[in-house]
Amino acid sequence: MAKIVIENLKKSFGDFTAVHSSSFTIEDGEFFMLLGPSGCGKTTTLRMIAGLEMPTSGDIYIGGEEVSQKPASKRDIAFVFQMFALYPHMNVKRNLIYPLISQGMKRKDVKRKLAEVVEILGIADILNKPVGGLSGGDRQRVALGRAIVRDPKAFMMDEPLGALDAEFREHMAEELRALHDRMNATTVYVTHDQLEAMQMGDKIVVMNEGRVEQFGTPQEIYDKPATLFVADFIGSPSMNFLEFDGAINTGDSQIDFDGQRLSVPQQRESVEGKLVLGVRPEHVALTNYHNGLQGRILATEYLGTTQIVTVKTATGEVKVRQDASVPATLDDQVGLTFNAKTLTVFNQGSGQALMSELNEGVLDRG
Repeated sequence: MAKIVIENLKKSFGDFTAVHSSSFTIEDGEFFMLLGPSGCGKTTTLRMIAGLEMPTSGDIYIGGEEVSQKPASKRDIAFVFQMFALYPHMNVKRNLIYPLISQGMKRKDVKRKLAEVVEILGIADILNKPVGGLSGGDRQRVALGRAIVRDPKAFMMDEPLGALDAEFREHMAEELRALHDRMNATTVYVTHDQLEAMQMGDKIVVMNEGRVEQFGTPQEIYDKPATLFVADFIGSPSMNFLEFDGAINTGDSQIDFDGQRLSVPQQRESVEGKLVLGVRPEHVALTNYHNGLQGRILATEYLGTTQIVTVKTATGEVKVRQDASVPATLDDQVGLTFNAKTLTVFNQGSGQALMSELNEGVLDRG
């Protein structure tokens, strides 16, 4: 397997720039997610790593070798597509061994590699079946098997579970992550599904409009978002945003908000103007109307053990995630208090999170 290093990668199509100068590192054996909405540049980035697109500029290192201008056939990469890309006129066995035969591998080695893959994926019972008659899950296993059998340096996966229904998709996500752990393979995986990325990934790059918004572990990206976009895109419900005008100085651990002094993580930079206070729903608590930020309950959503309570305040709506057993009645006047250690302040103009003791060491200003 291989470490993959991306340095200042850019891709333009005429006057349109699909991927701006992007840099990140995928460690050997990592399950790495490229996450973002449609059109954000994640698939283009994956295709450049795989050699299916040549970058306009920048460098790609796979296993220490610079490969940015080498074709896919020279990169020792296996690609798994959303639509399986299997040979419909062949059965499962022939689909699996075709890449090995085309490379001139000896018969005994082909047989050995086939046996290994069949055992890993548990597909011995479908080897002689035509791929056209298989379920979506089995076809995806065969597509994975055809990638695994080559023993490549890295796997590239472009929304490989996108064609499956929601319930089976979740099952296959667990299976795919378990397969990755058994093989200790370097895997680069494109998805627009933030839950899939958080569930499966060791590291995540969040992309938006061709730019890398944030790079880090799922926990870092959830707890310490670098931008308003990341804070909004990650989480269900997403982070609450409350706008205010204010001034913050380096070293401040309180801010003026809604006519009160609100505790926040100690700030590491100074700013004045239009700001946004960000807080996750699970870090908000309902309290007496005369405490904290005042508001009125607009709606409740029961989710089994938890509930989402929507509260209208003078500075905007706030969603609260709390235990389902806690009473929450429509139109009740309530107060809201925040877990001070978890709060993020954003610059509304730039969309960037302000540096604080919460996110120190995570945000990259370079």
